[in-house]
Amino acid sequence: MSAPKAPQLTPFGYALAGALGGVFSNAVVYPLDTVKTRIQAENSSSGEKGKGKQKLTMTGVLLRVLREEGVSGLYNGFGASMLNTFSMQYAYFFFYSWVRGSYIKRLLSKLPPGSKVPTIGTAMELLLGAIAGALAQIFTIPVSVIATRQQVGAGSKKKAITAAKPSYSAVANPDVDTSDDNSFLGVGRQIIREDGVAGLWLGLKASLVLTVNPSITYGVFERVKNMMLLAKEAAGTGAKLTPFQSFFLGALSKSLATVVTYPYIMAKVRIQAGTASSKEESLPGPSSSSEEKPKSDDAIPLLARVLKEEGFTGWYQGMSAQITKAVLSQALLFMSKDQFEHYALVIMTAAGAA
Repeated sequence: MSAPKAPQLTPFGYALAGALGGVFSNAVVYPLDTVKTRIQAENSSSGEKGKGKQKLTMTGVLLRVLREEGVSGLYNGFGASMLNTFSMQYAYFFFYSWVRGSYIKRLLSKLPPGSKVPTIGTAMELLLGAIAGALAQIFTIPVSVIATRQQVGAGSKKKAITAAKPSYSAVANPDVDTSDDNSFLGVGRQIIREDGVAGLWLGLKASLVLTVNPSITYGVFERVKNMMLLAKEAAGTGAKLTPFQSFFLGALSKSLATVVTYPYIMAKVRIQAGTASSKEESLPGPSSSSEEKPKSDDAIPLLARVLKEEGFTGWYQGMSAQITKAVLSQALLFMSKDQFEHYALVIMTAAGAA
């Protein structure tokens, strides 16, 4: 008599496991994520000359936040960020399943009845993934915008740190509400008050461009993986990558994709944080009102201005923090993958028995 089969995760179960793992890995490195966001959001060309560079290092920003806001400052927007991580993972899977299912149905409609499900090529899989990512962004980006504003810190806009960097809208415009309500709903209300409901979708254009990031990561991963496997076969050391090699290759692929797309990552953060204005626009005065100079959701003019004011290095401000956070988060996700698949199976089993 054969032993009963062990219960298997459904596709939605794998999505739940991925979402739980993503929340865990991002929660552990969250202080670094806050530092990364602050560096990306600040305009290093503003303020007094020669004083911004040092404060925009990871250590400098970390110590500055601890000194002026305490440990809690490193966890601004924690709940919103975790909600964003979870919702993005699940929304992506939902739309990917829908888009992929629709595409397969369309292919089957052109084939004789009873035909096998056709194999989808890598390029089409990446395209379907990009479409699913774009749809997920449209529905979840308001949470991302609020989380970014919380990480920058609504209350911190009134502190001396902003005197040297007047790029924050609260310093630039005395009419802007600078209350210390940095709660999820408080920040959401402030965004709507300043920018209207459309302000909750700031950075959407840049986010849609960034849907190519997974495609670049996957493409680099597969190309280098095939080269490594050929080298291992030639050397007679096996035909599989070790866990360490897989992690190293994943980190390398993600880092290369980040380097290619980083200017848009930085632009998206500045747009969502409300710090995308130039140093001239950020100076106090009547001409700096948000009504006369509305926030732009277009990354191209922002990148052109950053290039002019800060040079080419301005496009890559905070990239080391971005890569460090991404690699550590990926390492934690890789190490905890099996455990969270087990947790997801327990949750799905309990939900089915309820």
